[in-house]
Amino acid sequence: MTALPQFTVDAALTAIVRPAVLWWDGARVTDQSEVLDRELPEAEVRVRTMPPEETAAVRTMYKRIGIDPTRTRPSNEALLRRLRKGDRLPRINTMVDVINWCSVEMQLPYGLYDRVLMHPPVTLRLGAPEEEYAGIRKDTVHVGGRLVVADAEGAFGNPTSDSARTMVTAATVDALVVVYAPADVSERRLAQVLDLTAGRLLRVCGGHEAGRWMA
Repeated sequence: MTALPQFTVDAALTAIVRPAVLWWDGARVTDQSEVLDRELPEAEVRVRTMPPEETAAVRTMYKRIGIDPTRTRPSNEALLRRLRKGDRLPRINTMVDVINWCSVEMQLPYGLYDRVLMHPPVTLRLGAPEEEYAGIRKDTVHVGGRLVVADAEGAFGNPTSDSARTMVTAATVDALVVVYAPADVSERRLAQVLDLTAGRLLRVCGGHEAGRWMA
């Protein structure tokens, strides 16, 4: 089992963001799953029929660090807008698909990372001026002044788009899930979010929860 990395939050952000973190071990990541083939279309219909409200607190979190959430959308909001337009959730692999499913229903931005590709310790902080990384299916992602998770090698994720360096693939076994929740989200609510996420990961990807932490 991969050792659990240290996870800290920069003191300047503790009044703005309250991350919830899940360490998941022993996953089996595949391209598709019968569970997702059956349940994701049903979930998409539910979201279109009774769409959750966009989380105003997430937009406020962005604004408090100086980011326009309309120009740089949180991932949860981008997924919800996609469904409202009649499109389907993207199908990448089973673990990514589970996380997108949770994010759109909970209306909280998530990050998902392969722990083998990280270099702990991990810190949630603001991106340094001109800091950037290669994005997933995107060109360079500029993260200066934005919320980021970073390890000894630099930033590798944020609530809008994650890096290619630590992306989850079929080779992933141990993963780190980060829920970028606003500071005013209650501990009880975050526990429910992690419970839902862990339950779906177990059913779809197997493995087990190795630990969890909330700020």
